[in-house]
Amino acid sequence: MSEWQVLMLGGASGSGKSALSYPVARARGAALVEVDDLVEAVQAMTTAEQQPALHHWLRHSAADLTAEQVRVAQVAIGHALAPALEAVITNHLETAMPLVLEGDYLLPEFCAKWVGDDVRAVFVHEPDAAWLEGNYARREPESGAQRKRARDSAHYGDWLAAEALRHGLPVLTARPWSDSVDRLSALIA
Repeated sequence: MSEWQVLMLGGASGSGKSALSYPVARARGAALVEVDDLVEAVQAMTTAEQQPALHHWLRHSAADLTAEQVRVAQVAIGHALAPALEAVITNHLETAMPLVLEGDYLLPEFCAKWVGDDVRAVFVHEPDAAWLEGNYARREPESGAQRKRARDSAHYGDWLAAEALRHGLPVLTARPWSDSVDRLSALIA
């Protein structure tokens, strides 16, 4: 297999995608694009009527939804975002500029269509809602306890991991952190 040009790093919020994507991008000399930034850009250029899924979290609160309803909304956003993701990936493949693309809205079904000699995809999985809650507390102490968000994220992460495996994509448990970058590097080599 050749050296990758695009690495897609998916997983639920708080699972460790960012902690892994930055060192991998630096080591490869790759650009790093966070999918959340693409969502923000598309939201700025569209209305809720034009792109209802992409504007979902501007109109709804996860506090009012079940974990399964949150998962369904996340998947809908991933589907709506697919054309923007395709454009970014295609641009980096055509220009041979390495890219790490990371985010909650990368769906295994989408990633599986791209995987090949130049493209890799890995899904980071953290099944422990209590650990996710602690991670949110460490990185967002001003937000207070986020128990429901952590449960919702664990539910979505479990679904992403199962779907990744169903599509033949590797799933990486980020912990233990001491060797997570090495384990990720081995998966994408």
